Amino acid sequence: MTRPRLAIVRLSRRIASIFCLSLAAACAPEMQAQQVPVFFPPAPEPPRIQYLTAFSGLRDIEHQSAFDRFVVGEKPNLQVDKPYGLAIHDGKIYVCDTNSSVFVFDLKNETFEQLAGAVGPGRLRQPTNIGIAPDGTKYVADPVRGQVVVFGPDDQYVGAFGVPGTWRPVDVARYEERLYVVDAQKRAVVALDPKSGALLKTIGEKGGPSEVLDRPTNLAFDTDGYLYVTDFGRFQVLKYDRDGHFKARIGDLGADYGHFARPKGLAVDKEGRLYAVDASFNNVQIFNRDGRLLLFFGGAGEENGNLTLPAKVALDYDNVSYFEKYLEPGFEPEYLILVTSQFGGGG
Repeated sequence: MTRPRLAIVRLSRRIASIFCLSLAAACAPEMQAQQVPVFFPPAPEPPRIQYLTAFSGLRDIEHQSAFDRFVVGEKPNLQVDKPYGLAIHDGKIYVCDTNSSVFVFDLKNETFEQLAGAVGPGRLRQPTNIGIAPDGTKYVADPVRGQVVVFGPDDQYVGAFGVPGTWRPVDVARYEERLYVVDAQKRAVVALDPKSGALLKTIGEKGGPSEVLDRPTNLAFDTDGYLYVTDFGRFQVLKYDRDGHFKARIGDLGADYGHFARPKGLAVDKEGRLYAVDASFNNVQIFNRDGRLLLFFGGAGEENGNLTLPAKVALDYDNVSYFEKYLEPGFEPEYLILVTSQFGGGG
């Protein structure tokens, strides 16, 4: 059976790093003399993850010619300050800077700029997470503004859901005909009508002691429609069906592999494997459908491939080609993994 190979992108205050992951490499890639590649797990285990490159702002993606600098002057090096949530769609990486706005790394056009519609009525105060629907509609959870702010496929402001002061939206995801939002104030996940914003269902608010949410922070769906929610208070990931019926718990408080100390962002690949960020361990752990730990990557430090206070992980199958030049020979990626770090970290 063919197993996936992935590429990973990490965005941090100083740097956004690109990796490539393969859960089952057929053979070890050839090493290039001029640069020692970084893989996870380390040798002698077969390489599964390759660190590729890094981004932090304008100069990492835009290349100003000498003539342009002579005519208009050198552009200031605008950078992301404190990234949290992110998503990728149609060649663009959208990053929530909780100290500013949503910024866009446009891989096609090699530009870096603020989300076009995040001005005037679309101005954001503390964008924490972003979800993108298949048609390109963006939903930004802003707990300080107290709304989920909606932007169209063209990145222009469309409207906002929720009454400020009545809830605290911190993460958002569109699944089929519902918009799911983590409400940190209500300590639950609410399902909304994506057109009207009307409340359709509340998940994780009722049930047995082991089934209710305590301090939910992030959410993700798998391809079968199961909802995964990070619970910062329970040190676990809780699994529900899309209608809110409790199904399982993954992990527990602890310092051993497969446990959590400060769980944050989530993602699920097409095979049902769960990717969970832990900001205390400075890594991302990968679990199978049964909640068994398969692999982890990252770790504290300043070297390439390390993470510093990571916050969010996202997967992408459509934009691998933008990073092919960084791959080691023989390492064939199947999809991207993007991870934000809120501070410094490896280059």
